[in-house]
Amino acid sequence: MLEIGLWALAIALMAIGVAGTVLPVLPGAVLIFAGAVLGAWIDDWNRVSVWTLAALAALALASVAVDILSAAFGAKRTGASPTAVTGAAIGTLVGIFTGLWGLLFMPLLGAAIGEYYAQRNLESAGRVGVATGIGILIGTALKIAIAFTMIGIFIAALLI
Repeated sequence: MLEIGLWALAIALMAIGVAGTVLPVLPGAVLIFAGAVLGAWIDDWNRVSVWTLAALAALALASVAVDILSAAFGAKRTGASPTAVTGAAIGTLVGIFTGLWGLLFMPLLGAAIGEYYAQRNLESAGRVGVATGIGILIGTALKIAIAFTMIGIFIAALLI
């Protein structure tokens, strides 16, 4: 009976982790990794190897990096100034602590403010802000892909 409860917890962690890939309050990939570690422990490390968990840990770290860098990369692709790229990164970090709207708009605002500060050109600042938003959307798509890859690797390890 305890084992069923633990498996339910592992699955719940992974499901909440999938939601966390788009919700800023939840650390999506970290929760998926925690569910995989719990599942490996429940299985007494028989089918999910340390190498599998290491790969999942690397993917979780990649997801965190994508979260932080996607906004800055979007700004950089438009030829934004280094100040705008820094503003996007700072906006992302601030946005993590300010909820969904903060995570969506703080990177854009940070990039736009950084670009305006560097160039004193409102049109350029707006273009950089939009490009930052596009970078965030691409980053979210990558995080979702990483999350489902992590779950797929875990399930494959259990079944093979």
